[in-house]
Amino acid sequence: MWTRWALILVCNLLAASQTSRGAPEGFPTSGNGLWYDAPGVYWGRDFLPVGNGFLAAMTPGGTSFEATQLNLESLWSGGPFQNLSYHGGNKETSDREATKQAMASIQDTIFSTGTATGTYVCSRSYAGAGYLLTSTDLTGEVSDYARWLDLDQAVARTLWTQGDTITNRTTFCSHPAKACVQHTASSASQTFTFAFSVAPEPELPSPNVTCLDDATLQVRGYAGAPGMLYEILFYASSASGAVSCAPAAPFNTSVDTANATLTVSSAADVTLLWVGDTEYSMDAGDAAHGFSFRGADPHEALAARLAALQTTAFDGLLETHVADANATLHTFALDLGQTPQLDVTTAALMQAYQTDDGNPYIEWLLFNFGRYLLWGSARGTLPANLQGKWGAGYSNAWGADANINIQMNLWSAEMTGLDVSQSMFDYMEKTWVPRGTQTAQNLYNIDEGWVTHNEMNIFGHTGMKLGDPQWANYPEANAWMMLHVWDHFDYTNDVSWWQAQGYPLLKSVAQFHLHRLVQDRYFNDSSLVTAPCNSPEQKAVTLGCAHAQQLVWQLFNAVDKGFEASGDTDAEFLDAIRTARDQMDKGIHIGSWGQLQEWKIDMDDPADVHRHLSHLIGLYPGYALASYDEEKRGSDVAYTKAHAAYTKAQVLDAAAVSLAHRGNGTGPDGDAGWEKVWRAAAWAQLGDADTFYHILTYAIATNFAENLFSVYNPGDADPIFQIDANLGHPAAVLNALIQAPDVATIKAPDVATYDDPLVTTLPHPLVITLLPALPAQWPSGSITGARVRGGMTVDMEWSGGELKSATITVGENIVPRDVQVVVGGEVVLEFTTAPGMVQSI
Repeated sequence: MWTRWALILVCNLLAASQTSRGAPEGFPTSGNGLWYDAPGVYWGRDFLPVGNGFLAAMTPGGTSFEATQLNLESLWSGGPFQNLSYHGGNKETSDREATKQAMASIQDTIFSTGTATGTYVCSRSYAGAGYLLTSTDLTGEVSDYARWLDLDQAVARTLWTQGDTITNRTTFCSHPAKACVQHTASSASQTFTFAFSVAPEPELPSPNVTCLDDATLQVRGYAGAPGMLYEILFYASSASGAVSCAPAAPFNTSVDTANATLTVSSAADVTLLWVGDTEYSMDAGDAAHGFSFRGADPHEALAARLAALQTTAFDGLLETHVADANATLHTFALDLGQTPQLDVTTAALMQAYQTDDGNPYIEWLLFNFGRYLLWGSARGTLPANLQGKWGAGYSNAWGADANINIQMNLWSAEMTGLDVSQSMFDYMEKTWVPRGTQTAQNLYNIDEGWVTHNEMNIFGHTGMKLGDPQWANYPEANAWMMLHVWDHFDYTNDVSWWQAQGYPLLKSVAQFHLHRLVQDRYFNDSSLVTAPCNSPEQKAVTLGCAHAQQLVWQLFNAVDKGFEASGDTDAEFLDAIRTARDQMDKGIHIGSWGQLQEWKIDMDDPADVHRHLSHLIGLYPGYALASYDEEKRGSDVAYTKAHAAYTKAQVLDAAAVSLAHRGNGTGPDGDAGWEKVWRAAAWAQLGDADTFYHILTYAIATNFAENLFSVYNPGDADPIFQIDANLGHPAAVLNALIQAPDVATIKAPDVATYDDPLVTTLPHPLVITLLPALPAQWPSGSITGARVRGGMTVDMEWSGGELKSATITVGENIVPRDVQVVVGGEVVLEFTTAPGMVQSI
């Protein structure tokens, strides 16, 4: 049946033969939007996204037939809804002793040989929610067609003329309303029919589609058999037409359906409002609820929400939605000196885009689009996943799981003023911590803290994935995510949040890794290392992987820096953290060919072009390399004497050697955009503007589709969407313009705690570098509202490739800290922050 609907859609595409010339009337004059002169055909290449975090939709921009693909943020297949014995990938408590002995055996092998092999111990997917089908009785040739995504207002629009009738369709998802809206206005009356179908998602069981009342379509179904219950309610209204609901009727005259349909007759305007949810509840993801994740039937709450919204006209819904965008999305602004190209479609601009010979307008547009996608997908109950919240089909690639993407998704959030991280913190607390505590106990024999691994879902899958340790062995996933927990506090100084949620998350992760560190019995240098470890997602199982060591060292620093504000009185824990931190191998070793070693054992292959930059995590987004201080190397004398005292220049040079050998992001399984965007950000951190721009433009030219989606397999007609490159792009761009990496300490430690002079350091100033890697292609521009650590906001302007002015405003809720501002390699300003302070250059 879907094949017939597809043919109808194609017929509409062919009918749109007379297109508009130049961007349509109503398109933002700033150029802040995407526009096209033909309806979309392929979901991953053409459709345009709208979302509010709770709901999402993809619009192709059809004319007399529109097939809008829908998503509900918590609609997942698998988990306890399909398998009552689902245990999050964990081993049983009864296996704990055997697992402990197995781990000891693996460690013995590693410390005697340097590496180990073996199979480690330890489905589900984000699912699409069907299609909203809209049909009209208009006939005739289509002309003056245009569709666009307005990033200023966060709405999708379609405009066309059919016969003598001009029709304008507006679609958006409102966060304040927790609803989506499709409004159509036309110059003449027509008949609209609305239906729902899961035919494009054949694995999703057919739902029950009925009339809740004369104006409301009710959809109730399950994501599997058995599976999670979901419901969507569609409400139609019109100021000029008559609304009715038919229990079962033909749809679009050529497609038969047994489902109920909504019809609006003789209408020049119609508003379709929809709300939806599932029975999923994060609050039921603990032992007290049997890890069921099952909440209440969503119907009553949805019906009440819809009833409350029915009294608000379309104009009011749109006004509230736009006001929300202005208050949350548009507090930050970037100008790259771009010239809007309103006479050329976005598709044509993307098709013409070339590596090195880029287009500042597209680069600026992708920056705004990335922030829009994060804003539209991360403000729900759940954080953005690998698809954001836009996933087509019953099963999405990689299950739309949480791997590197869930960390990369938030790289730009704090610095560009997008306060969207709360869903991530709640997700960690309510899905990872309960199951992850069991994983720590049963897999690692650790009774304090929690852990999660490589692939996670909304059902608390924290256990190690069954199979090759290349994919499975990644217990540092929790430490990586603590970068965001600490950063949120470092940017906001929100002490109440820190005490209630942030620090408890951080402490419990630190407790786990405190117990997991062991003395290095391979080098016998008295250092503490992780063993076994993998450098994600490399094959070697070994000890002291740079990725793990750098992350855990930063984790322990965050505990030390945040302890006083946390209200924690556990001095014994703090002392243990400080002691272990100072005995740790820091994961910084320069190897035989000048590289920053990926492992403590010098076994890096110069020809390795692996997609991950795991051992450079301390360059970006971390700081173990970026803020390297040769004076803070450790308190153990034997360890200190056994390792060269590298300078910062040597460390960064070694990182550059490794980064260069890693290639441009094309290698085995090198089809993704995220790996290229990460490389661009890393080259910016090294101050190499030319290579930064080369890699950035290579990513855009290679891995971004005509609708600006980042795609995994760009050569396919309908490619796989991966949102992480979209959300990583703003971070990479911003890292070329402003850098303020974290530092190991922000105040002098308690000297009485230490006997060794190596660790009684002075406070580290926060170094803010302006225009550290400005490419020649962006000679002029400005930034308004960029945030940096310590509660500061930066506004700046540049011209002719040089900084013209900058203003740093210090917030009221801050902790005083020393700051240095660097421009062109020179310190141009030094100050200690005070509430309300303004510093200008």
